Amino acid sequence: MNNFSPNMLKTFKECPKKYYYKYIEKISVPQKSTPFEKGKKVHALANYYLKGEDISKLEKVLTPDEAHAWNLLKSNEYFQKTYVNSEYNLSCKIGDFWVGGRIDALVKDGDDYYILDYKTGAVPQDPEHDYQTIVYLLAVSKFLKTCNSLTFVYIDLKNNMNHKIKFNKKDEYETELLKICTQITDMQNFPSNTNRCKYCEYNKFC
Repeated sequence: MNNFSPNMLKTFKECPKKYYYKYIEKISVPQKSTPFEKGKKVHALANYYLKGEDISKLEKVLTPDEAHAWNLLKSNEYFQKTYVNSEYNLSCKIGDFWVGGRIDALVKDGDDYYILDYKTGAVPQDPEHDYQTIVYLLAVSKFLKTCNSLTFVYIDLKNNMNHKIKFNKKDEYETELLKICTQITDMQNFPSNTNRCKYCEYNKFC
């Protein structure tokens, strides 16, 4: 397999054995969906809203917690910028590998472009070096070809904060992706990271 998403790379970094179960053996473990419902609704509303669709009826059925998150996003300074696209898949080739993912939104202010990612839960601990940041910045930079500046913005709706990462480490990002993608494709045995077993959904049969 030479196509990788940020989640695949994060999973491998966390535990190669978990990666093996999830993406090679394709074993799916049922999980409670409740914690993700708010995020799904906010993302859906944002997509409809940015595309100019009428969402008034959808807004009326939001829970107070969902409505709070949605109103924070609507009033966010980056959400007000000129719409380019939303909820779309984008990928690029790094060496012999393809990497990509689904981008929440791409907006611009003149020739300055911003990748938006809305988080109703936790923002990555090290967003500058998170695989989602790395993959999305590289993919969008190749898609745009030329622009004045490109910035990844995690919109933290839990804490009402913005986490901004400017695209200025192209070579470093490409080197990191080549390294981990090569590790995955060359690996014969996928060892467990025993420090993570307690929190893993595969721990009952690993």
